[in-house]
Amino acid sequence: MDLRRTRLVVLIACLILTLSGLNAKAQLRDNLNLPDHDSKFYHLGIALIYNNSHFQVSAHPQFLQSDSVLSVNPLNTGGFGLAGMHTLKLSTHWEFRVVFPELMFSYKNLTYHIKYPSSGQQAVATKQIESILLGFPVQVKFLSDRINNFRVYMLGGINYQYDLASNATSRKAEDLVKLKPYDLSIQAGIGFQFFFPVFILSPELKISNGILNVHSRDPNLIYSSTIDKLNSRMIVFSLIFEG
Repeated sequence: MDLRRTRLVVLIACLILTLSGLNAKAQLRDNLNLPDHDSKFYHLGIALIYNNSHFQVSAHPQFLQSDSVLSVNPLNTGGFGLAGMHTLKLSTHWEFRVVFPELMFSYKNLTYHIKYPSSGQQAVATKQIESILLGFPVQVKFLSDRINNFRVYMLGGINYQYDLASNATSRKAEDLVKLKPYDLSIQAGIGFQFFFPVFILSPELKISNGILNVHSRDPNLIYSSTIDKLNSRMIVFSLIFEG
């Protein structure tokens, strides 16, 4: 009889614990915002972008022989942009993202120190190089487990950009720094997802390093002849809204 009672008590205790666990999971699910989001194969988003960019400058051998330019220094300059996000779910922790369209306004300034400035010429000259970049980033995301309404992810990918404001074919002035219209960058970053009742907010930080030389060197231009290569460097902060 005692053995039967013990088995009955254990059975009832197990039943109570099981029902309590199911109830706790149900309550936790009730507190989750967008609980069915992770079951979506595809979702759309919009990004507001701030970028801080500059050029990595490689001097041309002619720079040492130059009798006009002492040094060329890049300056960090801010810009902004907008982008559309198209995300495909690959598995529980992996996603594939295509960013299109991405339109960014970027400024990469160069400061020149002139050795012997001519009449009316400044000893320090800053060339503002404006770019309107149409980008096609392709990225892979690795996501952590969701903790209530929060999750962390990392990403990596490549970005092909076309500069709509490129001046590579311009013949305008002697103080021009000509750029090629296309660039290819490698990207890596981290993001944080905050789940709200009707949308997901994801602050995201990326580093983007250009691997192509975007400088179109012209030996006849004073500000271009001393430069061999210009590689873009950019830090990108985005606020992404997804549904």
